[in-house]
Amino acid sequence: MKNLFDETKLGGVTLRNRAWRSATWLGLAGRNGEITNGIIRTYAELAKGGAAMLVTGLTSIAEDDAAIGGEAMFYDDQFVAGHRRLTDAVHDEGAKIIMQTAMVDGLVDELATAEVEGVVRQFGEAAARAERAGYDGVQIHAAHFFYLSKFISPLFNHRTDRFGGSAERRARILVEILASMRERTSHGFVVAIKINSDDCQPGGVTLDDFLTAGRLLSDAGIDAIEVSANYTSRPNVRAGVNEGSFLPAAVRLAASVDAPVVLVGGLRSLETVNEILARTRIEYIAFSRPLIREPNLINRWRTGDIRPAACVSCNACYRTPGHICIFAGRC
Repeated sequence: MKNLFDETKLGGVTLRNRAWRSATWLGLAGRNGEITNGIIRTYAELAKGGAAMLVTGLTSIAEDDAAIGGEAMFYDDQFVAGHRRLTDAVHDEGAKIIMQTAMVDGLVDELATAEVEGVVRQFGEAAARAERAGYDGVQIHAAHFFYLSKFISPLFNHRTDRFGGSAERRARILVEILASMRERTSHGFVVAIKINSDDCQPGGVTLDDFLTAGRLLSDAGIDAIEVSANYTSRPNVRAGVNEGSFLPAAVRLAASVDAPVVLVGGLRSLETVNEILARTRIEYIAFSRPLIREPNLINRWRTGDIRPAACVSCNACYRTPGHICIFAGRC
């Protein structure tokens, strides 16, 4: 029977437990998108706190991408040395780390087929660069209405070539990105994805669309699928009351694919987490806000203090530099 503290194997890496740190924007990158000491300290603390797999915040792999404040960039080799400092710091604390590769925004319908193929190549090249920087893998960001999530959404994708039309064709770019990454990285390098299960808008991605994309990616050999939707950080989550924002969709996907499924969103208690792991085919549990409040939460649970996460889901952390909990250290 699965529980949070099982050691597992994912791709070519061994994970000390089933707990992930879900990608969380910090806004701490340097003026040109470089890794800073603040980023390194944050992830080293998270690694020390017990989570097995850390996913970086959104990292743009395109030089001409739309910028958001403090966003890390990774479009050429000038960034490799800084990221190597980050991966070394995490590995020194016994955790693994994968880069969330992304484009923030861009055209969908207006691109020629050859230009879409160019996007595919950019993601493949970024994966190769990430491996040189010491990452254990990458996560393709296809959620939250960032660029790739628009490709799979009928709200944005009205293409008539092989990258548009049916749910299968809208998901083709993700399958081709996966193949491009595999071609450029070594065996065992983890390639995961974060994907919307629901656009939360009329006419957007449906559950069937999401399941179709998940099955295609699983059949193509994706290492893990993190289930999200086009809303995050639900307020007023309470342990044992309303945990698991995306649980129904994740359960459906896990029952229909071979790839490990990662559940994120509104999880606060070890009891709920272990119940989900025991009764479903979900393999991993990801946390964001609880680890902002308590970076050592996983170690606290592991050593016997199984009180629910102290996070009260107020979302005030998103209005602070570096996403710092305003209550940390007070109670």
